[in-house]
Amino acid sequence: MPTQSPRRRSPLDGPRRPSINVILTSVVVVLALVVFGAILLFGGDDDNGTTAAAPSETLVPEDAHTLSEADPDGPQVTLVEFLDYQCSACAAYYRNITSKIEKDYAGRITFVPRNFPLDIHPLAPLAARAAEAAGKQDKFAEMYTKLYQNWTDWAVQGESLRSDPKEAARQFERYAREIGLDVAQFRADIEAADVSKKVQRDMADGEKLGVEATPTFFINGKRFEPSGETFADVERQLRAELDKALG
Repeated sequence: MPTQSPRRRSPLDGPRRPSINVILTSVVVVLALVVFGAILLFGGDDDNGTTAAAPSETLVPEDAHTLSEADPDGPQVTLVEFLDYQCSACAAYYRNITSKIEKDYAGRITFVPRNFPLDIHPLAPLAARAAEAAGKQDKFAEMYTKLYQNWTDWAVQGESLRSDPKEAARQFERYAREIGLDVAQFRADIEAADVSKKVQRDMADGEKLGVEATPTFFINGKRFEPSGETFADVERQLRAELDKALG
């Protein structure tokens, strides 16, 4: 069942899952293992995964970016994902589930990605700032897509996570040029205080909601916790919940 990257290096309470070193090694060595064989589970046995709806302002602040906007005349269904761009599980979910959800439910749901860079991923905070910096030029969705579609180029090298911020910054500037950004502005914005504060705000909101791992999803304020053991299972369950909410 789907793994999520844990928030900190120290083990979480209880026998939740194998050590992060084992998980990272297995998913990075052969990406196909992530796609077809990784066991993914949203939230594990986290006591914070309740059925009560989370406060809307904590889930979706006014300045949140969206990958899809619901038709204002239709059902108002919001899917929120707390993610980490260097997280192998998040990248696998993008390839197998969320990129398809984004396309198939465009105009029907509001899809909101929120930043939750993990301590164990050295380039995750920089990647989050890159996406937010692109957002200041109205290109958040394009940078979000670039970061995931090129994940193996900037996030990993062989069996290891990349950790050189200067090299990553060069890659991100290349993506900025490719999506038509003013690169000088992008370079300044990625280091800007307001961009860092927005990433920190997302993390604080996630912690208030009990997020400890990525990816973590909420549908109309309620945490989505599937029981599927494959990406296909999880995708079916996610679509079923979205369709139910859409009526």
